[in-house]
Amino acid sequence: MLSGFDSFPTIAKPMADVPSPTPSAARLEKLYKFLAATPNDPFLLYAIALEHKKSDAPKAIEYLNKTLSADPLYCYAYFQLGQVYEQMGDVESAKRSYTDGIAAAQKAGDAHAQSEISGALAMIQ
Repeated sequence: MLSGFDSFPTIAKPMADVPSPTPSAARLEKLYKFLAATPNDPFLLYAIALEHKKSDAPKAIEYLNKTLSADPLYCYAYFQLGQVYEQMGDVESAKRSYTDGIAAAQKAGDAHAQSEISGALAMIQ
């Protein structure tokens, strides 16, 4: 028994009543303004993709693909792309993204990214 704590009212809502998170409009607005100045900046494209990943999978895929067009060795974009495809139930596309990410990580010499992406791939094979 937690002395003194049992008299506090419960204010937590059940998880079903909590709305899913949406991208911060203000954050996205700032990112898009920065992107207007440097349209092929992979970091900005990736940041925009991660904001969209919270509520708009197709838009996240679009910006992750733009990230990879700007920098084909941006290893974690493949990882995030695989995750989005997994969330959508598209396991084959997720596997392809992870496999491409492993190859990019090897080419970039990023053993840590290679290990993480390999782990994600192993979990769905």
